[in-house]
Amino acid sequence: MSNKNVLLSPARGLSGDEIGAVTPLLKALADPVRLRLLSEVAAHPGGEACVCDISGPFNLSQPTISHHLKVLREAGLVTSERRATWVYYRVNTSALQQLAGLMDSLASVVGESRSCEAGQ
Repeated sequence: MSNKNVLLSPARGLSGDEIGAVTPLLKALADPVRLRLLSEVAAHPGGEACVCDISGPFNLSQPTISHHLKVLREAGLVTSERRATWVYYRVNTSALQQLAGLMDSLASVVGESRSCEAGQ
């Protein structure tokens, strides 16, 4: 995942590189289970959790939850650290900031487009 912030200019949309940087993040979050897992990890005391800590609210096996967390990790949305037999996950705040920047930029571009339309 790129550390570069994705910002839209009112004069253009996203570049191919910018799209490539955020697509894996959005794709990983498109699954409701993964979105909820990300939320559970973020809300867990200490900001980190292993599968055993967060599997309760889900009607899924631990291997299935581990698979979803792997997808989030590969997208760069969480980081992981192995401790003995457990893997602990933590939300990657820079990835969330990148997504927030994209959403803010999109909202700004849409707002400016609507202002231009209203002024015509």
